Amino acid sequence: MPGDINVADLPADASVRSLRVHFYLEHNETTAAQWQHVLMLLQIRIDSGQWALSRAWHKAHARRGIYEAWIAQKSPIAQAILERIKALYPIEDAVRGQPAAQRLAARQAHSVPKLTELKRYLETALSSLSRKCTLAKAIRYCLVRWPALTRYTSDGCLEIDNSAAERALRTVALGRHNFLFAGSDAGGERAAGMYSLIGTCLLNGIDPEGYLRYVFERIADHPVNRIAELLPWNVAPHLADPIAVAA
Repeated sequence: MPGDINVADLPADASVRSLRVHFYLEHNETTAAQWQHVLMLLQIRIDSGQWALSRAWHKAHARRGIYEAWIAQKSPIAQAILERIKALYPIEDAVRGQPAAQRLAARQAHSVPKLTELKRYLETALSSLSRKCTLAKAIRYCLVRWPALTRYTSDGCLEIDNSAAERALRTVALGRHNFLFAGSDAGGERAAGMYSLIGTCLLNGIDPEGYLRYVFERIADHPVNRIAELLPWNVAPHLADPIAVAA
């Protein structure tokens, strides 16, 4: 993926712990599978239990800020911006599942002109608003992150927004309070290992519970120098066979 993913350094504070959550979103084509990588950083302050999420890759949240400003103020400027953003999505619907080259060509032909006009409108609107108003802040958020917001128009493997990755993050958010009781850093590392293992099962299209049952039934007698045979992608063919699972 073009461009670097930058995550701000954590503060030198022993009470802060972080969890770097990596998502790999599959983009299928007829000849190959491309993977979009999204990194999010989840931080917890141990003494207070407060959580913070910082995104290493900003996309759909630009629209959310404009929408919240429209809900609060019913501004016609905010409505006009939302309509322009909405017009970008039918282009994506038309090429979803198509080869990356075809997606890129459609975006260059149809999305780039719309984005150019949207940026011009944002800049014009910003000059007419008070710097402290909610809508002005939302517009500045868009303009500062404009290269990231439009990066998908230069790579057909990228999606227009991070919605799929954030849906995947919900599983982490649902269990966040459990992390307070990990007991130690080592306990947190083991929990992260389980998240990785279960996530790998899902990426390989196998049921995590069935996979763990298969491994637990065999690992005690399995040669340590052949442990790779028990990795999810190697176990998947056996789980597809009900006889092997029951064996």
